[in-house]
Amino acid sequence: MKQRMITLSQDEMPRQWYNILADMKVNPPLGIDGNPIGPEKLAKIFPMNLIEQEVSSQRWIDIPEEVLRVLSIWRPSPITRAYNLEKALGTPAKIYIKNENVSPAGSHKPNTAVAQAYYNKIAGVKKITTETGAGQWGSALAFATQQFGLDLEVYMVRVSFDQKPYRKAMMNVWGAECIPSPSNKTEFGRKVLKEMPDTPGSLGIAISEAIEQALKDPKGETRYALGSVLNHVMLHQTIIGLEAKKQLAKINEYPDVVIGCAGGGSNFAGLSFPFAIDKMHGKNVEIYAVEPTACPTLTKAPFAYDFGDVKGLTPLLAMHSLGHNFIPAPVHAGGLRYHGMAPTVSQLVINGLAKADSIDQLETFKAGVLFARTEGVIPAPETNHAIAKVIREANKATEEGKEKTILFNFSGHGLLDLAAYENYQSGNLKVYELSDDEIQKSEEILKKYPTPQKFL
Repeated sequence: MKQRMITLSQDEMPRQWYNILADMKVNPPLGIDGNPIGPEKLAKIFPMNLIEQEVSSQRWIDIPEEVLRVLSIWRPSPITRAYNLEKALGTPAKIYIKNENVSPAGSHKPNTAVAQAYYNKIAGVKKITTETGAGQWGSALAFATQQFGLDLEVYMVRVSFDQKPYRKAMMNVWGAECIPSPSNKTEFGRKVLKEMPDTPGSLGIAISEAIEQALKDPKGETRYALGSVLNHVMLHQTIIGLEAKKQLAKINEYPDVVIGCAGGGSNFAGLSFPFAIDKMHGKNVEIYAVEPTACPTLTKAPFAYDFGDVKGLTPLLAMHSLGHNFIPAPVHAGGLRYHGMAPTVSQLVINGLAKADSIDQLETFKAGVLFARTEGVIPAPETNHAIAKVIREANKATEEGKEKTILFNFSGHGLLDLAAYENYQSGNLKVYELSDDEIQKSEEILKKYPTPQKFL
């Protein structure tokens, strides 16, 4: 019988996160005046212990035992060999799946949710506010805050709130309040609804609402948590790639190709950053970030300073961005519908350490259905983007007659996304591709902010 699963014991779980800022330079966050901002300016939004991680240049950061205790509910996560998919494709490529859908919330998001809940708890925070797109982050943080006795308020992008009602139910079961965004609960939400009553919402709008709520707590006991984009989030996710390296080493394998879907960048960074450091030191590995054609931040958007939210409550971040006012098409991959990409992921692509690709939702759902029919698990719409790229690379290996080892991050299951699959199989999904006019509009908007350096 062929070995299908590669596991680690809990004693082999990584005890440190890898911080790519020790090996790669990025532009500092700026205030609205264009000057770099210090940690104290962020202290009303995030607890200081997470701010310290955000700006740290220390290569290895210890994972607290309390965090490891919760992570051990499902970690280490397995790697499985996709023999059935390989056979269906008739490819000489070996395809390995890093399976993050085994977490309680069904995705990679609890890796940082648990860490952020812990650091907020020991900082004396009583309540967290956050946003969520498809609901994976909101669900993960709802689970995590229950582990540490914190309250949670989640602003969920309206189109996903309507498309995925059971994500709200998950959050409610774990004790969180889930509110469709834009909402009448915040000053900014009311403003948006007045100007655009039929808006599907965006992550940028939801972030503005969540930060507003955190800032107006009169007791100062509320902080905001972000599920992607920022350096400390990427840091917490690197447990994925660190585990994967250990697992593949057990069978004397190393990937030729590493693939992850990318919206804000967290699951992609989590898998790829521990391999990117090898590439910096001469290892021959191709790394791909895959995004929707409807929201092509890495493949088409300018590299610029921009806000992480619509209202401009965050610092200016140096990243590939479609502009913080961008309202993406209502594709089902709600977790990939963010206007910007993590500064560290953006810089990785600028440095040539990773490449970006964009794929339309029809091709991604076709890939997801093939995966489900061969490997059994129904992937999340976001994960389908990675799978579609895996299939392209496997087919390329067939054409070239080369045996390649492909590793990808199965970032989440799609058991709460079955309506999306029903729409696909009924022929109701469209191809959305952002036009050049939209890209040009983004470039014009972003010209008023400082120009970041490209550290080549």
